[in-house]
Amino acid sequence: MALVSRLLCRSRQLYAGQIIWQHDHTMSVRSYAKEAAPSNLPPLKGDEMLKGIFYEVKNKFDIALGVLRKEKITIDPDDAASVSQYAKVIKTIREKANLFSESQRIKYTIEQQTQGIPDARTYLLTLQEIRIKSGLTDDFGAEAMMMEALEKVEKEIKKPLLRSDKKNMAVLLAEFDKINKKLGIIKEDLPKYEEQLELKIAKEDLQGLKKDVTEAMESQLRREEFKDEQMVAVKSLDIRNFI
Repeated sequence: MALVSRLLCRSRQLYAGQIIWQHDHTMSVRSYAKEAAPSNLPPLKGDEMLKGIFYEVKNKFDIALGVLRKEKITIDPDDAASVSQYAKVIKTIREKANLFSESQRIKYTIEQQTQGIPDARTYLLTLQEIRIKSGLTDDFGAEAMMMEALEKVEKEIKKPLLRSDKKNMAVLLAEFDKINKKLGIIKEDLPKYEEQLELKIAKEDLQGLKKDVTEAMESQLRREEFKDEQMVAVKSLDIRNFI
C-alpha cells in the first residue's frame, strides 16, 4: 500500500485535479450555506463541510485503488509503451473520479487568476507566470512574439490595450492567429497537444516514482536482516501485489 500511496502522491495530474476539486467543493458549500439555505435554518457548520469533503476525497481514493488493482503499471520511464500505459491508467482514474486533466487544470488556473485583469499586457504576463509555475517551457518563443504583437497594436492606438476594447482586441487576436500559423499550431490539433503533454507528465511521474522506489529499496537493504538480499529491478515490480 505504501508503494501505491507514493504513486498517487507522485501523480501530478491526480494531485492537481484533487486540489482544484477541493477548492471548488469548498466554495460551493460556502455559497450554499450563505445564500441558498432558508433563513430559518442554521448555516452549514464547518465540521459538516469538512466531513463532506473527507468522504468525497475518500471515495475518489477508493476509485483510484479500484483501477490500480486491475491495471498493470510498469515503472520504466525509459520505455515508451510503459509511459503510454501509465498515462492511460491515470486518465482512467481521472475520468472515473471526475478529476481535472493537466490542460483542464491550467485552463481553470488561467480563468481564476486572470479574472478582473483590465489590460492585455498584465494578462499576458500573468499567463507567463502560470506557465512557469506549471513547469511548462516556451520552446518556440511564442510569448515574446505575442508581446511584440501587443506592442505593435499599442503603438498604433497610442495607449495601453484594454481587454474591454473589443475592436483593438480583435486586431491583437488576428496577430496571434498569424503567430500560431507561423509556428504551425492548429486549433484542431489541440487534443494531440494535450496527449503529448500527458505523456510528458506521465514520464516525469514514472521517473519520480522510480527514484522513490529505488531509494526505499536501498534503504531497506542497508538493514542488517536484509544484507544478503539482492535488489530487484524496479520495472519488475507489479504494483497490484502491494495493494
